[in-house]
Amino acid sequence: MTRPLRVLVVDDEPDIRELLVLTLGRMGLHVDAAATLGESVDRLAGAEYAFCLTDMRLPDGSGQELVEFCARHHPSMPIAVITAFGSVDAAVLALKSGAFDFVSKPLDLPALRRLVDQALRLARHGRDEGDGTRGRLLGESPPMQQVRQLVAKVARSQAPVFISGESGVGKELVARMIHEQGPRRGGPFVPVNCGAIPGELMEGEFFGHVKGSFTGAHADKEGLFQTANGGTLFLDEVAELPLPMQVKLLRVIQEKAVRAVGGREEVPVDVRILSATHKPLAALVDSGAFRQDLYYRINVIELRVPPLRERREDIPLLAGHILDRIAPDWGVERPTLSPSALDALAAYEFPGNVRELENILERAVALCDGHTITIEDLHLPRLAPGAGGSVVPTGHSTGAVAAPTAHAIAPAGATGGVPGSLVDYVENLERDAIMKALTETRWNKTQAAKRLGITFRALRYKLKKLGIDD
Repeated sequence: MTRPLRVLVVDDEPDIRELLVLTLGRMGLHVDAAATLGESVDRLAGAEYAFCLTDMRLPDGSGQELVEFCARHHPSMPIAVITAFGSVDAAVLALKSGAFDFVSKPLDLPALRRLVDQALRLARHGRDEGDGTRGRLLGESPPMQQVRQLVAKVARSQAPVFISGESGVGKELVARMIHEQGPRRGGPFVPVNCGAIPGELMEGEFFGHVKGSFTGAHADKEGLFQTANGGTLFLDEVAELPLPMQVKLLRVIQEKAVRAVGGREEVPVDVRILSATHKPLAALVDSGAFRQDLYYRINVIELRVPPLRERREDIPLLAGHILDRIAPDWGVERPTLSPSALDALAAYEFPGNVRELENILERAVALCDGHTITIEDLHLPRLAPGAGGSVVPTGHSTGAVAAPTAHAIAPAGATGGVPGSLVDYVENLERDAIMKALTETRWNKTQAAKRLGITFRALRYKLKKLGIDD
């Protein structure tokens, strides 16, 4: 017969202590109780506990001191704190110090039971899983080893985490790993790009709406918070939230409840908030574009993901992993990178980071002849003279349909200027040329590629890129 897990509750008020012992005992737990900081330290020295719950105010000290003690001496044991209503600063400090989560007085017993259940899930499974980030957060450089260690650490709490880093470094991957390493792994992971939701629809998307609340609301709809209930909500590009929405988001985080647009009642939600942006959020706070109070609530713990140029020694490993994935998609033997190509990648600044490396290698696989990718196949951009530090392509020919010269861009009858999007214009020219070649060869792609003066692999790449049915 399995022995019940042992937990410790610490509170100097007899009535609260009795309520906690009764509530947790009904969950099938063996509950020990302590009334002071000193007594709790003695109990921790004499037994092994799966979880600890402590009030912040104790006769001989504070719950904060107990959190710090447990972080030093019992780091694998989740500890949660009970705070007075509205004591946001105390709760945030406890989370920063390593607390798993917090609950506020007056106690919401269903919310308390959910918290305890999540903490015990972590206690049961967390110790045996090892470093589950290694398989997906690739790289052995010191910066990446530090990221993996921090992911494993923050996954063990419910504290909001702010993931900072440039575009393309893999912030969403880090968020997913935090979710998958933590006690909410069995719940949903809901990512949302805050910059992709129109402002007038944002409140309904986040909090849901009831039927008839506005024109077009033909049925009740759950919002993103309700969808993520029991799991994690990842707010990507959180800096794009307009100020009115920031106020509403702050209230939901504090109250742990949402009210749908047109609804009358607030509905409790149990969601961990992870957020990210490539913008300097602290500077946006200083300029008034982002609320300081919201910044402190979502940035309890900051995790910075380094750009690729700060971990160049990881590029060969990343490139190999990417090529392993790309080759089956193209139906080709996995190519290798020549020494000069590897040197060029190692020297490149990668303003687009890992995402840009993926795009460069996908293009190289499509355009190269043979099974070795040369430096010429990479078509790396470089800084053009006088470019002001921006990266622009210079002088590499792709062997594909040639782009029109500048004087040929203006449409017939135009008095000056160029079309609004040069990229769209060039893609339309390529699409027309490819469709013409395919039609003339009765969709024989090998013959069409010869007519266009490109490789068969390059044609497949362009068909995929242009969205032409292959």
